Amino acid sequence: MDGAENMREKLYHLQRRELITIEDAAIAVRKENGQVKVKQAQSLVGVGALGGSFWGLLIGVIFWMPWLGMAVGAVTGALSGKFTDIGIDDSFIKEVANTVEPGNSALFLLSRGAQMDRIKEELSDDKFEIIETNLSPEDEDRLREAFAAEEIAG
Repeated sequence: MDGAENMREKLYHLQRRELITIEDAAIAVRKENGQVKVKQAQSLVGVGALGGSFWGLLIGVIFWMPWLGMAVGAVTGALSGKFTDIGIDDSFIKEVANTVEPGNSALFLLSRGAQMDRIKEELSDDKFEIIETNLSPEDEDRLREAFAAEEIAG
């Protein structure tokens, strides 16, 4: 259950070596009873790029949608649509949801400039799975704008 936190620390070391630039991060731990605990990581460069509303919505859509039932389906559908509009596709969300089983954790990163081959080589002793989606620079800007506005409104 602490694997995501350990991986985050290792990636911070790799960031110092300029193998990746981490702009924002959050950790979701699915406890043995199925409950999910979310911790937003402290950004190494000050305030996170997106903030709690982004991570809360994304992780909420990923982990709680199956248990919410029909009454909340329209709300989660709207949230899912918001992510799709920005460039985060439904298949990515479903793949992550199906991967994190009780007793495991997930590390969510907003990063750029990752040298994936070198990172995988550096972390070859660790057991992990990378599920990724790429956003265009325009989608990244729209993502930041959308959630910055929600942070101000909230």
